[in-house]
Amino acid sequence: MLAYRHAFHAGNHADVLKHVVLMLVLRYMNQKDKPYRLVDTHAGAGGYSLEGRYAQKKGEFEQGIGRLWSRDDLPPAIADYVERVRSFNPEGALEQYPGSPAFAHMLLREKDQLRLFELHPTDHRILEAYLGHAKGVEVKNADGFDGLKGMLPPPSRRGVVLMDPSYEGHGDYARVVATLRDALQRFAEGVYVVWYPQVQKVEAAQLPKRLEGVAPKGWLHARLTVQQPDSQGFGLAGSGVFVINPPYTLHDELLALLPWLVDVLGQYDQASYLLEQRPA
Repeated sequence: MLAYRHAFHAGNHADVLKHVVLMLVLRYMNQKDKPYRLVDTHAGAGGYSLEGRYAQKKGEFEQGIGRLWSRDDLPPAIADYVERVRSFNPEGALEQYPGSPAFAHMLLREKDQLRLFELHPTDHRILEAYLGHAKGVEVKNADGFDGLKGMLPPPSRRGVVLMDPSYEGHGDYARVVATLRDALQRFAEGVYVVWYPQVQKVEAAQLPKRLEGVAPKGWLHARLTVQQPDSQGFGLAGSGVFVINPPYTLHDELLALLPWLVDVLGQYDQASYLLEQRPA
C-alpha cells in the first residue's frame, strides 16, 4: 500500500464521481447548525499537480475533470464541483487538482472538525504542510482503518466518514467491511461514504453486497461505468460509491446527474450508470 500514489489518477472519472458525492453529502450536513466531524481514512496528499510526471504519465485527468473544465452546460451540482476545482487554480488554467481533504476544507465550517489519516510518508508530509496548521484540522501519519476507532463517536454525534483506500492488494476489501462493521457499532447514525474501483476482481464485484449486509438501516449505491477494460481484463472501467445512512436528498440529486455524467465522461457506447438504494 505504501507504494500507491494517487497522483497518477488525480482528477480522473473516479475522482469526479467520488468528489461530487462527497460535496453533496457535505452540503447537506451544512444545512444544520450543529457541528460535525469528517474523518478521511485515506487522505492522500490533499492536492496534486496535473503538470507533474505522475499525472502526465497516463493523463487520466483529461478523461475526468478535463472533460468538464471548459463546458458551459454544467448541471448546478457539477458546476459547484468544478468551481471548487477552479478555486484551487487561481491562475485560471487547470494545473492542480484538489484531493478529498481540500474539498472538505473548502466546505467545512469553522466549528466543524476534519480528521485526516495518511500512511504514505511523502503524501503525509505534503498534507501536513498544507492543512496541518489549519483550524479544526488534525493530520495523522497512521493507518486510517485502525485510527477510525478513536474518532467515533464524535462529540456532537454528527459525523461523516470517507473511506477510499487504494485497493491495490486483496486485503483492503476485507478491511473496509471489518472497519465499517466496527465503526457502525460505535456510531450507528454516522454517514459513511465508501469509494471502490470497478475492476476485474471478485472482491470488487462482491463489495457492494457485503456492504449491504453491514448497513443497519438505509444505504445508497451509485456506480459510473465509462470504459472497457483492456484485452487482458485490466484497467479501471469505472467506480462506485456506497453510502450508509445517506442524506434523503442524495438519490434524487444523483438521478439527475448520473445520466449527464455518462454522456460526458463515457468513453464507449456501453457507458452506463447504476443507482439503487434501500431507504431507512
